[in-house]
Amino acid sequence: MKVSATTAPKAAGKDSLASKVVTGSEMRRIAGDMKAIGKERDDPRFIRDGKSLMESDALLLIGTKDHKGLGLDCGACGFERCEEFNGAEKVDFEFRGPNCMLKLLDLGIALGSAAKTAAIHNVDSRIMYRIGVSARRLKFLDATVIIGIPLSAGPKSPYFDR
Repeated sequence: MKVSATTAPKAAGKDSLASKVVTGSEMRRIAGDMKAIGKERDDPRFIRDGKSLMESDALLLIGTKDHKGLGLDCGACGFERCEEFNGAEKVDFEFRGPNCMLKLLDLGIALGSAAKTAAIHNVDSRIMYRIGVSARRLKFLDATVIIGIPLSAGPKSPYFDR
């Protein structure tokens, strides 16, 4: 899966992705933090997803490293020119932004490629935003946006009928 994410096509051929396989106590640390976020924010979805992660066998994190605009001046980031985007003040909450839309597309393509590989091997998976929030808070990857793909090889998927 990590290879699928790494070799996925990238805009302008410029790679700005980072990835990490997480298991065992590190994975439980993320799951515990997700439950803590759920309690802090009174958001049961973080708690639900943290429980799903606890039932997983492994986790793949994929993120977008801090990056400059690609020079295409497309405006999708909210700025007319990449030069403005590059000089913009960064906002740091669950994720750090703004981000170049093309770099986020790269992230989406990499996530899809990784999930496809899991499916080919009959491994249950689910692309999860909230895992990335916790993984970033705990500094598992140096990335502006992180998304997690938990994996399960059990008789029933922990990501279905939650």
